[in-house]
Amino acid sequence: MKSGEARQPAAAGRFYPGSAEELKKQIKMCFLSELGPGAIQSEKKGKNVYGAVCPHAGYQFSGACAAWAYKEIAESEIPDTYVVIGLSHEGFGSCVSLQDWKTPLGIAENDAEFGKLLETMGIPADEYAHSAEHSIEVQIPFLQFICKKPRIMPVIAGRDIPYWQIADSIVKSAKKLGRKIMIIASSDFTHYGPAYGYVPFKNDVKKSMHSLDSRAIKFIEKSDAKRFIEYAEKTGATICGQMPIAALASAMAPRKGKLMKYYTSGDIIGDYSNAVGYASVIFRQ
Repeated sequence: MKSGEARQPAAAGRFYPGSAEELKKQIKMCFLSELGPGAIQSEKKGKNVYGAVCPHAGYQFSGACAAWAYKEIAESEIPDTYVVIGLSHEGFGSCVSLQDWKTPLGIAENDAEFGKLLETMGIPADEYAHSAEHSIEVQIPFLQFICKKPRIMPVIAGRDIPYWQIADSIVKSAKKLGRKIMIIASSDFTHYGPAYGYVPFKNDVKKSMHSLDSRAIKFIEKSDAKRFIEYAEKTGATICGQMPIAALASAMAPRKGKLMKYYTSGDIIGDYSNAVGYASVIFRQ
């Protein structure tokens, strides 16, 4: 895959609709649904949002949760570049993409200059690692919906490079280039049930999942990446985007985050035998 070609959507038709019309309709419903924020955005600009944690499941499950963060992002000053940090569900290491990204809503321009600077700081480019990964991709249509033509810097954060090094590289690169950036960490929270090989409790699953995730979220809100990772390791909490979240929290310190919304897939389908937690957290001034 050549770096000059646009990355083709891999999650369209699966995690979100494959047509522009249906995609816009579903994103709008994410904002207006019972579990969403109830509105798309206000004309009044609020305090700047510098970072956010957003879920990355199918929009029918986590889209309403993500909409809480994207409403705040829509009401914030538009940055020069949205740095979207995801993970590799296939096990690839940390890397950037230097390609533009295509979705049914059009092309999201890549800030390749930013990415090339990250390369010099030890985060390699790997288009193949990004090609089938959905964690970053599902954030792009939301950004296009609220911003029309967002400029993006996709970053996969793995365990091969320390999260603080990834955060430091992003912050230093932005400063060197004079970029105003907003960092979005893509992550779902606890994956509970036999399907995920994680059954630490069997009674009152809804309440127990919320309790397990809420303690992790408290560390995120405090920008305490170290204690967040320690907590996840101690409890075995199956939070898939631990490294993206830790990199975000490290970059945001000493800013404090705020939980905007939390629920689980069980709240959507009424079945908690196998369920995933979703949370939106934002970091303002």
